[in-house]
Amino acid sequence: MSYVGSPWAIADDGRTAPVDRRRHVRDLIELVLFTSPGERVNRPSFGSGLLQAVFGPASDQVAATAQMLAQSSLQQWLGDLIEVEAVVVEAHDARLEVTVQYVIRSERERRTDSFAREV
Repeated sequence: MSYVGSPWAIADDGRTAPVDRRRHVRDLIELVLFTSPGERVNRPSFGSGLLQAVFGPASDQVAATAQMLAQSSLQQWLGDLIEVEAVVVEAHDARLEVTVQYVIRSERERRTDSFAREV
């Protein structure tokens, strides 16, 4: 089965570019992590709020809060697709890096993916 990728793209044949299930799940995780609540009109609570959390002063409490925001949002929005095992959030200057270890429920496959954004 093929899925629509994110960001949406056009394939060489002029149709919507398909992605496999692993890539689709990875794209969904990235969408949840880097979407701010209120950004989606029809789903105002969607997202993690992670990008706002990193603007606080650097401390263990801010790091723990960012990690909990990310993990709880992934469980809320993607809990039927993945089982989140670990989330590590690191801020390096103007770059936010998130590493997520998870299991794709349908395949029982353990994966670790890293995501980064300039903030």
